Amino acid sequence: MPPPKIACGPYVMGVLNVTPDSFSDGGAHEQGAASHALAMLEAGADIIDIGGESTRPGAAPVDEGQEIARVVPVIAALRASTKAPISIDTMKPAVAMAALQAGASIWNDVCALQAPGALETAAGVRRPVILMHMQGEPRTMQNDPRYGDVVAEVIAFLKARTRAAEAKGIEDVWVDPGIGFGKTLAHNLALLNNVGRIREETGRPVVIGASRKRFIAAIDERAKDAGRDRLGGSVAAALIAAQNGADMVRVHDAAETVQALKLWRALG
Repeated sequence: MPPPKIACGPYVMGVLNVTPDSFSDGGAHEQGAASHALAMLEAGADIIDIGGESTRPGAAPVDEGQEIARVVPVIAALRASTKAPISIDTMKPAVAMAALQAGASIWNDVCALQAPGALETAAGVRRPVILMHMQGEPRTMQNDPRYGDVVAEVIAFLKARTRAAEAKGIEDVWVDPGIGFGKTLAHNLALLNNVGRIREETGRPVVIGASRKRFIAAIDERAKDAGRDRLGGSVAAALIAAQNGADMVRVHDAAETVQALKLWRALG
């Protein structure tokens, strides 16, 4: 990938959900999706992450045909307008393959290539992959998640999945501790505070996606609406992640995050 627009990083990944039920912007960008993505790039985002299946807590699965129909036209339209990297956010190898053929260049997988055929598909296309930790699956992941040592257990999982990818010849691997995916408030805060340790022990660049997550409302009870009430907490989480060594932050509010990171970098 080209260097991040903010000197010395981190990369800013703009979230584009083309789903009717995502937790913070469900249905908001199904129409005019490519235009919204271009606006995020103009605001300073480095990468656009496109998803056609909600992974919010309690979300129902979507069949691969429907998911492909949602994401491929958007990816193709966006690729015709920009050379910026496009990421496909999917758990399904067939969706990833269709998206990569349409112009995506990164596979962001919340299941860390555990689906049948995922490792083989990723090895065949030889594109960067992002491997995320999730306890359980979206429908049940927030049903009383428990760990003995959340940081150590997440690191162990990410190391194991990285080794599995490497064994298939996949070299460009990023890791994501999965903020909000099967974690309590305490778990999320521990992971944010240990980004540097995750980076050091996995030996891989770290992606943090804390934008608009429920843990913000657990700290500020007024932040009930994910799309309207969590901007401050989201930007703060991105700054904390950057300060602790994150290589990429995945955000919904690209312009505000980029501005905050520019100020943080200037002060540093």
